[in-house]
Amino acid sequence: MAFVKSQRLQALPPYLFIESDKKKRALLAAGKDVINLGVGDPDLPTHKFIIDEMAKAIYDPKNHRYPFDEGVPAFRQAAAAFMNKRFAIAGSPLEAEKNIITTIGSKDGIAHLPLAVVNPGDLVLVPQPGYPVYQTGTQFAGGVPYIMPLLEQNDFLPDFEAIPEEIKRKAKLVWLNYPNNPTAATAPLAFYEKAVALAHKYGWVIANDLAYGEVYFEEAPQSILEVPGAIDVAIEFHSLSKSFNMTGWRIGWAAGNPAVVGALAQVKGNVDSGQFNAIQVAGTVALRQYDHLDVKKQMAIYRERRDALHSGLSALGWKFRKPAAGFFCWVNTPGQWKSMDLCSKLIEEAYVVTVPGAGFGPAAEGYLRMALTVDVRRIKEAVARIGKLAL
Repeated sequence: MAFVKSQRLQALPPYLFIESDKKKRALLAAGKDVINLGVGDPDLPTHKFIIDEMAKAIYDPKNHRYPFDEGVPAFRQAAAAFMNKRFAIAGSPLEAEKNIITTIGSKDGIAHLPLAVVNPGDLVLVPQPGYPVYQTGTQFAGGVPYIMPLLEQNDFLPDFEAIPEEIKRKAKLVWLNYPNNPTAATAPLAFYEKAVALAHKYGWVIANDLAYGEVYFEEAPQSILEVPGAIDVAIEFHSLSKSFNMTGWRIGWAAGNPAVVGALAQVKGNVDSGQFNAIQVAGTVALRQYDHLDVKKQMAIYRERRDALHSGLSALGWKFRKPAAGFFCWVNTPGQWKSMDLCSKLIEEAYVVTVPGAGFGPAAEGYLRMALTVDVRRIKEAVARIGKLAL
């Protein structure tokens, strides 16, 4: 039988990082000292107090059964309490039973939301550059992505005025993500206020991805749910992956409009059986001890890394905005370099892995993404290697 992939898979954009991944693997196989600034995965371990709670939870027989579909009640309550304390939620406080659903990491909820909101042919406003799942989830649901370019001159915020009126009327779902991956931009509350007003006008559902909301260096990022009226139109995705170094644990939640949260819960009830209860127990402790000293210490670690990369590349004449949040740096390519070409040169000659902006779409050309997921000594070594190249 000659197997042919589904049209859904064939319609996905190409994976443009494949060549750099091949080069990285070849260098590692050859014993080269590769510094990987490409991966968005914390190198810091999960905090011990979380691991200790998990170690106890896995021995509890009641956690060996199927998980609760919508999440362990204690985890959902902890998520609601965290949000009500962390953010100035507009209107009534969030309620666990009505406004919160547990997700298998935020990616799970992000990928499945379009199935709950979008009908085939519906338009979805997708930021570029942006997390690829916004577009792939849209396409899997039969939606049609409409690209919103994130440009530096607009502080990497979408320009809603530039979107044709007909598109705004037809759009069903709008994706936002601040602190942003990959640009590291943050959004002021005034931007969310504008987005919410437009959502009320045009009937949009806004999906705000706040997965990087707890990794910041100056002011704490805000939630779209702090805007009056947002609860009527918005759902927001949160994750323990970055804030607690729990990427492999796959635990997060979605919060917001009860009808949208309920629709997502209905989709998930048909495609998965929820996250292992013991992981949710550990996540509950993590959220309840958000002010734990170990959690705060990692902020200082990322800040030191950010400062080392920014000052080091700036001394070489490179330009980029110093990020206020997240653990990515969105670096302008020097001179006339195309991002794919520069990425290849850094891998081949300096053994430094970065992510080319072109991999995120045309609006991202002229940039490299560098992750702060290696220690400061390695970041300084990467800068030193780059400084020896003829650029």
